[in-house]
Order: sequence, then C-alpha cells, then structure tokens
Amino acid sequence: MQRQRTEPKPVDELRPRVRSRLDDTPELLLCLDFDGTLAPIVDDPDEAAPTERVEDALDAIAAEPEVTTAIVSGRALADVRERVDGPRIYAGNHGIELERGGSVAVHPIARKRAARIDEVCEALEVALDPVPNARVENKRLTATVHFRSVPEPARPQVERLTRETVARFGGDGLELSDGKAILEIGPAIDWGKGNAVELLVADRNDGTLPVYVGDDVTDESAFRAVEPDGIGVRVGDDAPTAASGRVRSPEGVAELLEWLATDGLERVRAGPNGPP
Repeated sequence: MQRQRTEPKPVDELRPRVRSRLDDTPELLLCLDFDGTLAPIVDDPDEAAPTERVEDALDAIAAEPEVTTAIVSGRALADVRERVDGPRIYAGNHGIELERGGSVAVHPIARKRAARIDEVCEALEVALDPVPNARVENKRLTATVHFRSVPEPARPQVERLTRETVARFGGDGLELSDGKAILEIGPAIDWGKGNAVELLVADRNDGTLPVYVGDDVTDESAFRAVEPDGIGVRVGDDAPTAASGRVRSPEGVAELLEWLATDGLERVRAGPNGPP
C-alpha cells in the first residue's frame, strides 16, 4: 500500500518507529538526493557542494558493510559522481542513468530522444537569451531551465517561452515538469526516481530497510517507493508529502546520517534481541 500525502513529522518524533524497523533489518539501503539534501541550494548550480558535516557523516555511514548507499539525483550521472564520493550506487537524470555493480544502464527511450533534448536546448538558448540570469542546462538525456536568479517579473516569461519551445521541438516525445525555481525537460516516459529506487530495493536481500531522503517534487515518487515499509524523509517544510518524516535542511540530513551511523547501526547489528 502506498502512503498518501500527509504532513510529515519531525524525524525526532519518528525515532520509535525507526528504531523498531532497524531492530528487524539485517541491512540498510540509504538513498539520498543531492541538491537541497546533501548540498544547500545555491544560486549557481555549478557551485553546489555538500557541507563538510554532511561529507563526514556520509563517509562514515558509507563505509559500513551493513549499509548500501545510493545517490539519486536530477543531475547528470557524471556531474553528481564528481560532486560526492563514497556511495556504491549512483542514479542520474532522475533515475534514467543508473550505475551499479560496475556498469551503467541508460533507459533506451531516453537515449533515443537525446537528440530532441539537444534541439530544445539550442532553441531555448536563443529564446531565453534576453532574460537576465536565465540558464539552460543540457544534461544530455534531460535538461533544466534555471530561473532562481531571474527577476521575479520575468519569471512568467521564462515559463511561457520554455513551454512553447518544448511543445514546438519536443512534440509528444518530451515533457515538462516543475521543481524549485527550475523547469525540468525530459523524455515522456513512465520513469522517475521512484522506479530507480524500486530497482535498488529489488536488488537487496529480503528484509532490507530502504530509507530515502530528498527535498523536491521529483523525490515524491521515491518516497512512495519506500513508504510505508521503509522510511521517507523530506528536507524542508511540513507541506504534505508521501514521506513520513522531515528535517529542515542539509544540516538536519547530516544529523540524521550521524545518528544512523552510530545508534542506528548498533540496532541493526544487535538484531531483534538488541536494546529496547
């Protein structure tokens, strides 16, 4: 049964449930978004980087044999791979690219439609050129229009021009979705972060506890993929979400990782007869 969107509880209030699930699991599958989750949101996406505390906490938990760590990001796989080191698995372009077990798989339809992404990006570069600070990011299999630094009065123009351009050059083969001060352009396929997470869960041993931490609209399908048997944690406010828990910021993510790497894993190792 998939969890419906409700107001998430602070993670501290979920500790009894999390402890209970950790007592009953032999392994933890920890899936993490990047922007807004491990790295604070910044005006220039090229400058995004995990905080030092996040890096230290992630390094500590990624080294544990009972934990499989995965980065699940809207960034291109090669991009996010350079920004965070240590996890065993990387999913880029919202799960369209998946690196695991030493090989990279790419959704075949997305690969075929990469040329349309190029066409749309080239057209958008021209269309949005007069708009101050609008930026088009071509991620090969998907694209992102960034308007966080665009003056507020010009933002509707960015959205209108983007929608018109995608409709003209993408046709039925591409689709547009909203994010935090971004517009995402991708192949019109029934695939997203949640599908990638479902594959990762299927790869693990029975009884593995999946945890997903993310901050944006595209993370909702991943929350639904792990809830209610696993734990979804939204980074941000208490707006309705499919995640059962929330933390406020990447600093809260670091605190959660630190807790999982210490008290949490002690419970996993102790098993059902562990501490109450």
